[in-house]
Amino acid sequence: MDAATRELYSATTDRVSGPRRRDCYYGEVPIKVPQKSSGKKSAITILQDNGLAKIPWLLHGFSTRMGGSSRVYGVNSLNLGFTKDDSRSAVERNRTDFLKKLGAVTGKKLWPLVTLRQIHSDLIHCVSEMPKDQLAGDGLITNTPELLLGIQTADCLPVILVDTKHKAVGVFHAGWRGTIKRIVEKGAGEMRRWFGTMPNDIRAVIGPGIHKCCYQVGGEIREQFESQFAYAAELFNETEDYDEVREKYPMLFLTARAPGHSELPKKIFLDLVEANRHQLIAIGISPKNISASPLCTSCHTDMLFSYRAEEGKTGRMMAAVGFKKQNRFI
Repeated sequence: MDAATRELYSATTDRVSGPRRRDCYYGEVPIKVPQKSSGKKSAITILQDNGLAKIPWLLHGFSTRMGGSSRVYGVNSLNLGFTKDDSRSAVERNRTDFLKKLGAVTGKKLWPLVTLRQIHSDLIHCVSEMPKDQLAGDGLITNTPELLLGIQTADCLPVILVDTKHKAVGVFHAGWRGTIKRIVEKGAGEMRRWFGTMPNDIRAVIGPGIHKCCYQVGGEIREQFESQFAYAAELFNETEDYDEVREKYPMLFLTARAPGHSELPKKIFLDLVEANRHQLIAIGISPKNISASPLCTSCHTDMLFSYRAEEGKTGRMMAAVGFKKQNRFI
């Protein structure tokens, strides 16, 4: 990692693996920690925010593609989503190993992992136990200890909110649709409704996702942002296509339109990180309590999964957060 990455994140690596076990399609992982590993062990890397890592009762992490049991997205990759290309057994082992490395273990039992069928919405669920039925939505909140919340991403932003006063946490999936629907803003509101969370008590972390350098969008998306946010102009950047032939032989592209040459179409890029930072600040969270990963998924496919850069055939990372029981950090 470069210096900027080290400044924001601390990466931990370990060699772990586990045997094949049953799993629910989206959420659960095996309850017991495997006693013996099967197959070749591989290094797993979890990214953590330095500020959140200093909170003794908190567990959190952003997975990468490095390590794991999946082979369809590169040898020994840590795919944590049940995609059509990967095997169920590989993903089950990956999820088990991810939780073990994260430390979501009490005795010989792994913490329940709650995830969602993500639908690019603003639906947020407050959970206190493993749901009986699969939940659909894009946000999870809880104040229940030893219950891990997870959101899957492969370009969209994962956002973690931590209420350090009331010991409550939330995790949210913020793509462009969720951002327009103010998913993180509403997430903080739900935490206040359920737990009494106030903006001054929140620490927010925006995990790895696609950045403004690579996130090209259409004009219709910019129009939707402009209809919702007064600061929308700050979120977009335009560049012109470069055509080497056009530059070398401009006379070939003469038209009757002034100033005499046909114009190249402009590319529009969206800063999704800044859009979500704006929302967090707007609800009263101090800028000093908001951090964002410098890692762009599209630029770092050696380390992270990117749906766009890999043309749809890629794995899923996971942002996870939970906390220990009171008597474990007194």
